[in-house]
Amino acid sequence: MSQVTTPHTIPRTDPSSGAAPTKNGSTKMVQSLGLFSSTALVIGSMIGSGIFLVDSDIARVTNSPALYLGAWIVTGILTMIAALSYGELAAMMPKAGGQYVYLRESLGPLWGFLYGWTLFVVIQTGTIAAVCVAFGKFLGVFFPSVSTSNWLWHIAHVPPIHIGPMVLGNMDIGVNTANLTGIVIVFLLAFVNVFGVKLGAMIQNVFTSAKALSLAALVILGLTIGRNATAVNSDFGANFSQFWTNAGWHTLHAVQVGVGGPIVMVNLLVVLAVVQVGSLFSSDAWNNITFTAGEVKNPKRNIPLSLVLGTGFVITVYILASLVYIMVLPMHGDPHGATVLARGVQYATEDRVATAALDQIFSFGGAKLMAAAILISTFGCANGLTLAGARVYYAMSRDGLFFKSVGKLNPKYHTPVAGLVVQAIWTAVLCVSGSYGQLLDYIIFAVLVFYILTIIGLFVLRFKWPAAPRPYRAFGYPVLPALYIVMASWICIVLLRYKPQYTWPGLVLVLLGIPVYFLWSRRAPRVQES
Repeated sequence: MSQVTTPHTIPRTDPSSGAAPTKNGSTKMVQSLGLFSSTALVIGSMIGSGIFLVDSDIARVTNSPALYLGAWIVTGILTMIAALSYGELAAMMPKAGGQYVYLRESLGPLWGFLYGWTLFVVIQTGTIAAVCVAFGKFLGVFFPSVSTSNWLWHIAHVPPIHIGPMVLGNMDIGVNTANLTGIVIVFLLAFVNVFGVKLGAMIQNVFTSAKALSLAALVILGLTIGRNATAVNSDFGANFSQFWTNAGWHTLHAVQVGVGGPIVMVNLLVVLAVVQVGSLFSSDAWNNITFTAGEVKNPKRNIPLSLVLGTGFVITVYILASLVYIMVLPMHGDPHGATVLARGVQYATEDRVATAALDQIFSFGGAKLMAAAILISTFGCANGLTLAGARVYYAMSRDGLFFKSVGKLNPKYHTPVAGLVVQAIWTAVLCVSGSYGQLLDYIIFAVLVFYILTIIGLFVLRFKWPAAPRPYRAFGYPVLPALYIVMASWICIVLLRYKPQYTWPGLVLVLLGIPVYFLWSRRAPRVQES
């Protein structure tokens, strides 16, 4: 079992300790990411497919312009609090592995392993799968044969399984042209990232710049020439009375329990928690920069700065983009509408609300222009996720808690090749296991559980290591981190009840990591201090 260390010593497993390469593979990563590149990685990992797709579902479930925007504001508050809290941990422990290391040092090796295990089986691979499947969905704008309904190999339909008021299963498994496209992208990016973090970062910088400019252009166009009188009157008319429709404390909202499950009526606090699946997914992956800490220059300064700058930029743009959608298109729409205006935000074709908005602004070629920008966005996002995820499995392997080969770096490119390969293989499996929306349910619950545990670890380390150097201290401690724990815990409880299809299986996969940990740790070498 790996020995827990204090931040005053550097374990031999830490790639930043300067260990020399061995004949079995390099053990040292190269610090080549500056502030711009690390901030670009934060932004690039966050901006993927979500902001272009999830607004339709949020609009349908909330059925209120105020709650629709409120969902994004709640997400913004949660994300910024978490990023500010992680900044302290990142500055204390600037090591490859990020959140895995923070949990290992604060709550113990078991919790660190459970995070790394869940990152591999659920979080990172599931997110890459969802983003790459979304790439296929938007490629369908140019090639209609690329579609989630165009099956090449329909393996099975999992029948609905009724457990009390919940319905599990009821999903299709197989290969369609959209997820096949996603699988191709998965392996392409794994291959590209074999050739070093500099190449991966260069691709990330280019694609991040392109998609940030695309989103900014969408916001500017929507707030200026794109505003539509019909949409504005529908969503904000009659002295904003339309804006507050269905947003009262006593208003009940219809929510379906699982796919094909019963419809239940819930209050405002529950419906805002339910729709966090989409908005939180869109805003997630900001923590990926901590995974690559071993390759960041001056990580004690640059990682906290990149977290704050990157998340602040993305959250601001997301809220503005969501506002633009309901200024260009009516939020309420007809699922059988003949035009993008008639379908509205709620029933944009294939939930591609961003392409619908630009199609409304520029009726000739607008949808294709936006789809091209989104393809760039999803490709860049998947690249950032691919680059970062393998670094966690590397850190776990160096602690003896993952496949031994994953803890070796390519001697020429200093990259965790084995980690990239196993990550790609499992991601491809997830690509065929469900739809885009189902993958989101699968990811977000597990993500929130470990964010909560990591922020609890922040409190633990304040008591455990009171004198440890803290180049940056979490803003608003202890009030804001405590607020995050309360809000995120409420969302987890709600998702277990109303989104059971993947949240319960996700929880089971987390718990399966416990026997795996004890099996692996029994044969893990004890970490020696350098």
